[in-house]
Amino acid sequence: MAIEDNPETRCRYGEWLRTRREAAGLTQDALGERAIMSRTHLAHIEAGRRRPSEEDARRLDDVLGTGGVFEAFLPSLDGKSVAEHFGEAAELEPLATVIREYAPKLVPGILQTEAYAREVLGSGYPAKADEERDRLVRTRLARAKILENFETPEVCVLLDEAVLRRPIGGPAVMAEQLRHIAEFGEMRRIRCHVLPYSVGYHALLTGFVSLMWFAELPPVAYQEGLKTGKVWDIPSVVRECQAAYDHAMGDALSHRESLALIRSVAEEYEHEAP
Repeated sequence: MAIEDNPETRCRYGEWLRTRREAAGLTQDALGERAIMSRTHLAHIEAGRRRPSEEDARRLDDVLGTGGVFEAFLPSLDGKSVAEHFGEAAELEPLATVIREYAPKLVPGILQTEAYAREVLGSGYPAKADEERDRLVRTRLARAKILENFETPEVCVLLDEAVLRRPIGGPAVMAEQLRHIAEFGEMRRIRCHVLPYSVGYHALLTGFVSLMWFAELPPVAYQEGLKTGKVWDIPSVVRECQAAYDHAMGDALSHRESLALIRSVAEEYEHEAP
């Protein structure tokens, strides 16, 4: 039976983890080292502030010899309409005071229009039923509500030029999507920078990364690939991701130049659209 993911079940889960860890005579540092998790991440799980991933739960079971119980009683994300690998990042996103994202191929989720999101979520593999696709679209659009508050989070998006040029959904969908990004940039709700093709190789080319800062939590970095994703809170890893982002930003067009390019490409799509 699935266990609903809510603050109460997370706290119970965390208390049970702390009890089993202490019974095994392990500190958070020792358990983290054996389970390949940071002490900070373990502390948040034990306090009920974070939900472990399925991979985390399996490693905890292995290290503590609990026979799969941590995985079996993991609070479920069923019905939350996000990929399992994105679950932890989705929970942290609305808590962030600063978000900086690099997108190599697709518009970041919080900036996607309904038509663009519908095409992305409906064209993947394996194919999804219309009802499931629509549920995923609603969740993605709900994530974008964090932009309704003008002040927080502070958002900066770094887009590879490929994001602008790949015609997801066709010219009309792309024109609307790029106008949507430009509008947020023009009203100063986001900072937007484009890495043009002319840059060639750059520090972030290999994949999507989202950097998040918080008022009461240490910063994290989320990296994503095909059907995989991981939130990093190990300080050295986070600093390395931040440095790579800053390095790539140095090659990007200015905010004003980027908006001009985005509007120009949107016009090209509008001329192509029926």
